[in-house]
Order: sequence, then C-alpha cells, then structure tokens
Amino acid sequence: MDNFKVSGNIVDIRNRKIFPGTVTVENGIIKDIIEDNGKYDNFIMPGFIDAHIHVESSMLIPSEFARLAVTHGTVATVSDPHEIANVLGKDGIKYMIENGNKVPFKFYFGAPSCVPATDFETSGAKLDAGDIEDLFETYDLKYLSEMMNYPGVLFAFPDVMSKIEVAKKFGKPIDGHAPGLKGEDAKKYVSAGISTDHECFTLDEALEKISYGMKILIREGSAAKNFEELHPLIKSNMDMIMLCSDDRHPDDLAEGHVNLIVKRAVQLGYDVFDVLRIACINPIEHYSLEVGTLRKGDDADFIVVDNLKDFNTKETYINGILVSKDGKTLIKSVHSELVNNFNIKPKHEKDFEVENKGGKIRVIETLEGQLITNELILEPKIEDGKVVSDIENDVLKITVIDRYNEEKPAVGFIKNFGLKKGAIASCVGHDSHNIIAIGADDKSLCLAVNSIIENKGGISVVIDGKAEVLPLPVAGIMSADDGFKVAEKYSSINKLPAELGCKLHSPYMTMSFMALLVIPSLKLSDKGLFDGTNFKFVDLFVR
Repeated sequence: MDNFKVSGNIVDIRNRKIFPGTVTVENGIIKDIIEDNGKYDNFIMPGFIDAHIHVESSMLIPSEFARLAVTHGTVATVSDPHEIANVLGKDGIKYMIENGNKVPFKFYFGAPSCVPATDFETSGAKLDAGDIEDLFETYDLKYLSEMMNYPGVLFAFPDVMSKIEVAKKFGKPIDGHAPGLKGEDAKKYVSAGISTDHECFTLDEALEKISYGMKILIREGSAAKNFEELHPLIKSNMDMIMLCSDDRHPDDLAEGHVNLIVKRAVQLGYDVFDVLRIACINPIEHYSLEVGTLRKGDDADFIVVDNLKDFNTKETYINGILVSKDGKTLIKSVHSELVNNFNIKPKHEKDFEVENKGGKIRVIETLEGQLITNELILEPKIEDGKVVSDIENDVLKITVIDRYNEEKPAVGFIKNFGLKKGAIASCVGHDSHNIIAIGADDKSLCLAVNSIIENKGGISVVIDGKAEVLPLPVAGIMSADDGFKVAEKYSSINKLPAELGCKLHSPYMTMSFMALLVIPSLKLSDKGLFDGTNFKFVDLFVR
C-alpha cells in the first residue's frame, strides 16, 4: 500500500471549519493532517455513506456497484441484502459479502429480518431467529435489517420478537420500516427497540417518530423520493437524520448517488457542515462503521471535490487506495459465479385470462414517485366473458408469477402505467422477486413473462410482438457484467415503455413495488390481490 500526500482545503466537519492543508497517508491510515498556507482550488472531505440501500436494486453485484458508486464519492454503504436473501437465504448473503470483499469498498451488510417479508407470498427461502444469530456470529453483521413486519412488532408475534431479541443480545441496532405509522402504534414500535425508519412520506410523521427517539433516513431513490417533503429536518433535527437511496437503478447510479442529495440540500441554503455531518458522519456513529472521517489515525477514506456546491468528485480514496479519479473508476471488475433459484417453465396466453364474475373490480392505482398505492373500484372491460385490459381508461392487466414453483399466475388490474400496446416484465419484484408484468394484451403479457423465464431472470419489454431483454442471471435480479454497460443497457430498455405510452419516470422500479405487500394499500402477490392496510387477501371482484 502506497504512502502519499494530498493537499487541498481540508473540510473538518466536526469542528466546522475549512483550512488549507496536507493529508499524509501511510499504510492506508491518515498519519497526519497539517495546516499550511497553500492556495488550493479543491476540497478534501470525508466520503459519502448511503445509510440504507439494497445493492441488488442496482441490478449489479456488489463489486460492480462499487465501481460506479466511487465515482460519485461514495465510500461505504449500509446494505440490506434482503432481496437476495428472499431468493437464496443465507447462501445469498454469503455471496454478497464475499463478492463485496473482492474490491476496495466498504459494504456493511445487515441480517435480513423479514425473509419471507410476509406469509402472503412465495419466496425462495426462510430465515428464522436461529439463522439471524448464526449470521451475526459468522459474519459480524452490523445491524438487524428493516423490520417490515410492523404488525408483528405491535402484536408481539413470537417469531418477530425473537429476532429483535437476537439483535439486542449482540448489541446491534435494529432498522425499521413503518410507512404512515403514527400515534400509540408508532410509539410502541419504537419502544420495541426499532431505531430508524426510511419510509416516512410526510414531515409530520417524521417529526413524531423523532420525538419518540427514532432516527429518520431521508430517502431519495429511483422510485421513492421523499427529500422534497422531509428536507426541513436538516435544520431542525440534524443529529437525528441520515441520507439514503434505498433502491437505485443502474442508470441512476451511473449518474450520481448520495452526492446528488447533498448537492440539492446545500443549494437549498442548508448549512454545508450540517449537510455533510448527516451524509458522512451520522451513519458511522449510528451503525458503528469502520469508516474514516478525515482525522489523524483514521482509515484513509476521503474524497477530493471541486467545490462545496456541486461536489463533483475528482478523487476517491478508500483505505488509502485511489479508487476513482476524474469521474473514472479505478476498481477492476472481478470474476463472479452465477447463483440462482429459478424453477418454472414458459407460460401460455390462457394462463392470464380472467373470467368475469360480475360486478366491479378492485384496481391498483400507482402513484408517481411513491411506493404506496390506492385502491380503486372500477367498472371492468368485458370481452367474450373475460375481463381484459381497458386501454382507453388506462386500466391494464398485471400479473405476478411464482418463479420457485409451477403455479397458476395471479392476475389483477392496475391504473396509471399508460401502456397503449405491448407489455413490460421483470423478475425484480419486491420482496420475493417473483415475476411481475403489466400488459395491454395477453399475447404481449405472455411473451414478456416468457422472455424472463428463458433467461432465468431479468427485465423485458415487448414492442410490436418482439421482446427485448436485459438478462439478470445472478439470483434472477443482478448482472455480473460490467456495471457501466449494464447501466447503458438498462437505460435503453427503461426508455422503451414510453414508446408504448407509459407515463412513469421509472416504470420498472415502480412496477417492482406493486408486489411489495408491506406497503399500503392494494398490491398483488403470486397468491392474489392483497390489502396492505389490513394485511389480508381481497377478491378482485366487488359485488
């Protein structure tokens, strides 16, 4: 490991001062920081940390995720391997850790608390309290990942509480997930030991949870964007918040990461030291991360940026290794094995037919930039005794298919995707990653689904009877190919639904959450329509 010096304007976040100086690095550690009289046009500061992300959402394996993230000044992530755990269990978590360890980047993984996320869908694995204990002992994971089963906490379900007790036994923080939870329920949830929440979508909700002692992560991801509503917390509760992306698709990751949230906050007029403390230090203190903060004796984890308004990253160092320079990654791709759990054969058009049973139908109303949905009760369009997509009124057929077992597809209807023809499909379907697809007609829907099955994972779009696919053969949700090329391919495919009439900025990411049952209101699992507010299945037809 090289010994070297870097000079610039030193950003001392803790002491809230900036001074010209030189950082001396020896064997990956900051040996000294000496103030001088130099005139510098660059700034040296701690690197950014994403306080909650599912690396799998980038559709890249960890080693490739790192190659993109470091170009934006990210040096570490608090990573919940919940997605791959739902496919492959402990073997999936092991894969993420081992692959991440092959590159100079600081991945801090948690032990997934909800595998499966609910009992109302089919997943590829199950983790109980014993498995959680084994994960903490084997890998010294940093925290218990988001406890999405908040009803299980409120009603003290034994399996849920036993996982929380394991985390407490090891002295690990417990991440939360409780969208819209307020009042006595929120207080009870926090009192169980839940320390964070990244699901707040109103300022009042966030402030209330903070008053109970919970830390709030301001999320700005590819689908869910809460910064605009929550940014006042930067001034009012700087010590109680962090920044996260939760889910970031590859094309968005190629464009930027935490640096973009920091840039927006500073441009809104928030104190730069407050913003940088939130982005660079608060996660370290909450999760006890081994990440340097530009102090003598720290790991040499820091970045060099052009200014403190745009935060364009000129250099990124991790453990004293230069991993990015002038926007170019210096991390090399590493070989990765393909691991998967995909066990079904192609489907037929008849599998997606819906017999009319009379009355109106429940329809999922998706909302731009939100994970929550509404439930609509609408008149169905009937053809030959079957309920079909109603293109004129933008009510399209949606299906979720168990990819682990041969079962009949679950079919429902969704509004606000806007497709006038064709179909889109994906095996990124939170949280169990079954196949999810939306189509204007059954033929296109079936072709989109089968293109995913043939590749044992991926995303696809059907235009004029032809399917274009981005294969994701690692657990059916990630690619081991060059991350920049994957981002380019995804960007290309992500634009195609607009040619079919789709109105959404991020159609695939939004679609992936239509099977996320723990987020209200109406969702679809491989077992049927689900009321996420009351946690129960509901019938498609309302008579």
